[in-house]
Amino acid sequence: MNKKPEGHIAPYTYPAAGWGSLKQVAINLVRERVAGGNYKTLLKQNQPDGFDCPGCAWPDREHASTFEFCENGVKAVAAEATSKRVRPAFFAAHSVAELLEQSDYELEQHGRLTDPMLYDPASDKYQIIAWDDAFALMARHLNALPDANQATFYTSGRTGNEAAFLFQLFVRMYGTNNFPDCSNMCHEPTSRGLPGTVGIGKGTVTLEDFEHADTLLIFGQNPATNHPRMMNELRDCARRGATIVSINPLRERGLERFTSPAHPLEMLTGSTTTISTMFVQPKLSGDFALIKAVAKRLVERDDEALATGAPGVLDREFIARHTTGFEAFEQDLRAESWELLLAESGVPRIQIDQLTGIYIRGKNVISTWGMGLTQHKNALKTIQMLSNLMMMRGQIGRLGAGLCPVRGHSNVQGDRTMGIEEKPAKAFLDRLRKVFNFEPPREHGLDTVDSIQAMLDGRVKVFFGMGGNFAMATPDTPLTFEALRQCELTVHVATKLNRSHLVTGKQALILPTLGRTEIDLQNGVAQGVTVEDSMSMVHISYGINKPASDNLLSETAIVARLAHATLGSGKVDWLGLGADYAAIRELIEQVFDDFHDFNARVAHHGGFHLRVASREREWRTASGRAQFVPHAVDTDTPIHRARARHGERLMVLMTARSHDQYNTTIYGLDDRYRGVFGLRRVVFINKDDLALLGFRNGEHVDLVSVWDDDVTRRAERFLLVEYDIPRGCLGAYFPETNGLVPLHSTADGAGTPTSKSIPVLLERS
Repeated sequence: MNKKPEGHIAPYTYPAAGWGSLKQVAINLVRERVAGGNYKTLLKQNQPDGFDCPGCAWPDREHASTFEFCENGVKAVAAEATSKRVRPAFFAAHSVAELLEQSDYELEQHGRLTDPMLYDPASDKYQIIAWDDAFALMARHLNALPDANQATFYTSGRTGNEAAFLFQLFVRMYGTNNFPDCSNMCHEPTSRGLPGTVGIGKGTVTLEDFEHADTLLIFGQNPATNHPRMMNELRDCARRGATIVSINPLRERGLERFTSPAHPLEMLTGSTTTISTMFVQPKLSGDFALIKAVAKRLVERDDEALATGAPGVLDREFIARHTTGFEAFEQDLRAESWELLLAESGVPRIQIDQLTGIYIRGKNVISTWGMGLTQHKNALKTIQMLSNLMMMRGQIGRLGAGLCPVRGHSNVQGDRTMGIEEKPAKAFLDRLRKVFNFEPPREHGLDTVDSIQAMLDGRVKVFFGMGGNFAMATPDTPLTFEALRQCELTVHVATKLNRSHLVTGKQALILPTLGRTEIDLQNGVAQGVTVEDSMSMVHISYGINKPASDNLLSETAIVARLAHATLGSGKVDWLGLGADYAAIRELIEQVFDDFHDFNARVAHHGGFHLRVASREREWRTASGRAQFVPHAVDTDTPIHRARARHGERLMVLMTARSHDQYNTTIYGLDDRYRGVFGLRRVVFINKDDLALLGFRNGEHVDLVSVWDDDVTRRAERFLLVEYDIPRGCLGAYFPETNGLVPLHSTADGAGTPTSKSIPVLLERS
């Protein structure tokens, strides 16, 4: 039998998940050298007496299930439970320059960090530092700044509620609202867009609604890779006859066919479930025009029905009782050009008619979306247009229907709820002032992109990162590297080594922290941390594994000790709070009314649901009603301008995860559902574009982004892979292509990098 080459492209003909998924679970447990005794960790994942998955934010269907984990959840857990260690001796043997030569995958594979480390510029190596000395060093830097706004404090979505609340309290007492976070790079258009239509930037559905939905519209998502536990919900919906429409430039395997590892009979018989009834493939950045086209067709269908004496297709009662602005919105739809909508969406009129018909026939419709909708220049108005569409038929605020943004990291939504927000609401700051007897800063702070620019300008001199891989997650990679290197001090709290730790300020610290899977003992008492999932469920999580090192601190303890070292404990007993997370939860309930009786309610099986006003048709808008917001199709975007200069040679690139990846963490080099094995520097391209540009499938090219400045942004030597993707569109993995995203190419009104719509040219390598 001939062995396949290390890196190759081969069609993957199997369904998503199934035995291939279980095989990868075994491979990852071996690759990470997870001790056999720690295999039991998997059975405690997403369980009442266990821990929440440190991966995605999809909610748990049944906390008592014996099988509540997925392939990528296992990869996340295996990464924490690995027996591999990065000890001080490792850093003594490797300079930062040497480590920078390694790939992101190689850095990940070294294992868990064990001790706090201080960068020594003279030797270009990290050296061990005592925790007390590390906190004293950070406090000296922070207290030496003439203005608190010269420091910025990044938060990853894996940070639990207790650490996040304490973090924002410390930073605001220090004196700034500089809170860049991962929301700024993913779902910010959701958080900023929905308040303008339904009054709150959260989804309106729970898992119960999926049981009653007869139609699901899935925009810009690849759930089999990014939140695989969603697949069981989609499977159940499909098997009971719900219509599922996948709206995405790529036909992702998980939305075609799925075999559920949670159903033994399906595994044993090799049977599969067909997920999607229909696939719609808009061109990149075409979703806004597509959604507006469906809304326009809905008005036309309503006219046609009323003209024949039949009932209209709009929910006029809902519109009259619950909304404002419909007349102006309807007028805008009627005036819109079909020619423009078809050209901008890239979707044929017949498919728009079919999609409109499916939406009309749906009695209970859920619209769900991921970053395929949010990482564009027009992302905020796309979210608002989708909200408009759902309001036209009253599909918000009732059982089996609603808006369902699917967040990425496990507590990205909870962190925002806890106050990790560079633009805090006045009412929240007023409550902090009342509870803690200090005057919080009122000036809006820096988001992620603004923080990078401020570091470049010398306006920010200290960067503190609570988790994540800031240098690789952000856009314009060389510029971000330069920004971090301008700082006087960079600090990263982490479980494993990543590239951000190697892009140092003049001084730099790596602070190793406990993982979600590990026992967090404070004064001999095991502490639990809470998270809020994508559907506003709050539940508590307890680790079960022995910590990877005796010299690890929890994120909460790190924040408490840093606050104590910087501010002292005159106003807040930081060290006391760092030793008793229940006491932090008592403070949280004093600040947020929705968290009343926090400790008692979170102790209940499955936790509790945070009330979402729009789910109950309470509209927290200026008008007190849900608001229709008309938007024009933008025909003067960077893509339009670039195409005017370069014609048909201009391509539009989207970045995406591979299947062996979670955010910037690279678990392996395969993307098996897309048929890529052992490779990451690939670019997916339509076969007709290959012919147009004069390239051949399997050639290597460089990608050069086109922007309105004189900076050359290039990603070199990518393998062309013929793929089912719309004409004029390309796909490639991040973080390898993040450097092609100009720093200030962001979503209007939200600041999210436009990672799903990058104008580029291809040049032969």
